[in-house]
Amino acid sequence: LLDESVEFHGELAGKVGAAFSSSANVGGGNETTILDIICAMLIHGMIVQGDSSGDHYGPVAIGAPDARASKQCKRLGQRVAELVKKL
Repeated sequence: LLDESVEFHGELAGKVGAAFSSSANVGGGNETTILDIICAMLIHGMIVQGDSSGDHYGPVAIGAPDARASKQCKRLGQRVAELVKKL
């Protein structure tokens, strides 16, 4: 997926992005996945929304999202929307 994004190089600059991940188990690599997604966004010149008080890099879930993960995803969506309005 990320390799295929090369065809969009330059078209995503200045756009707002954020990342979230779900895996089958605790050691499923959620944080690594999110960091790789964020790195790809930065390579494309995107503005990445983080969270200083929640899941810093982005929401994670183990299996199907539970109430906590759903709350963090909604919070991230709100923060992204607020950032877009500011820009």
